[in-house]
Amino acid sequence: MQVNQFMTRNPVVVRPDASLREAAERMREMDSGVMPICDGERLVGMLTDRDVTVRATAEGKDPNSTPVREIMSPDAVYCFEDDDEREAARKMEQHQLRRLAVLNRDKRLVGMVSLGDIAVHTSDDRITGEVTEAVSEPGSAEV
Repeated sequence: MQVNQFMTRNPVVVRPDASLREAAERMREMDSGVMPICDGERLVGMLTDRDVTVRATAEGKDPNSTPVREIMSPDAVYCFEDDDEREAARKMEQHQLRRLAVLNRDKRLVGMVSLGDIAVHTSDDRITGEVTEAVSEPGSAEV
């Protein structure tokens, strides 16, 4: 099954020049721990609740004046909308992601796919189990 058959379309995004506070408010409204950062329709990064905590709050950054571009993770992992669920699951497993950006072949953001989407829509329970196990493993401590 192709990712475009079960992804969430038209995800809410924020601009890289938006304030950290604006992005955090959007994340709260969406009840999401991750927010795609787009310059127009181009994905330029991802912002996670962990980014907000570790890169902003812990460093004493002002949420009203700090632009998202200073805090976001610029190397966003993504799959293409015509990839199959196995490819999306492989990327989520490899990078320990619970949510993955979905781009079209023009590299424009068209959706998001979650671990839950994979679990519900894949016909292979082994894939779901492997991805769930991989994303649940503790990450290595960065020093």
